[in-house]
Amino acid sequence: MEQANNSINPNIETFEDSVPLTEENQCEGSKKFEQHFADAFERVVDEANKPYQVKNIKYGEKTVVGRVIGRNKTVIPEEQVAELAKLHCTNKEMADFFDVPLQTFVDNFRDIITKSRILTKQRLRKAQLDLALNKHDRVMLIWLGRNMLNQSDNPVNDDATEILPWNETDIEE
Repeated sequence: MEQANNSINPNIETFEDSVPLTEENQCEGSKKFEQHFADAFERVVDEANKPYQVKNIKYGEKTVVGRVIGRNKTVIPEEQVAELAKLHCTNKEMADFFDVPLQTFVDNFRDIITKSRILTKQRLRKAQLDLALNKHDRVMLIWLGRNMLNQSDNPVNDDATEILPWNETDIEE
């Protein structure tokens, strides 16, 4: 290598080793590290090219208790439907999860879905009220006041809503 471009900074020098690095002048630790690195890289490449193989596959049976719906007689546990509905999953997402037609699913589980979603809304409302009343969160207090108590920042004066009196003498002039 030659000296660096001295026009920018004349104090910068680049140095070249007097003896190039070869197998003979390389230390044993460096040789071992390079070999270990090469072996590890080879193992990773070999494993990346192989498809994943599941080891120790276990099979079993279980009995599912739930509603039987559809032509395929799919058994769907009511508790699972309730949990998914509490998370506000859409009807399509739940039907796809259980691999049944959407309308069949909705017709069979409408009661559970409605009740579970109402429970979630009640829990959310309770959490909001708790935050506003117990933790004194001003933003939540204002929001609940506007939405539950029909309060607003601009109160309406009852006098301003009355119809103005009509005076015919003012019009004729």
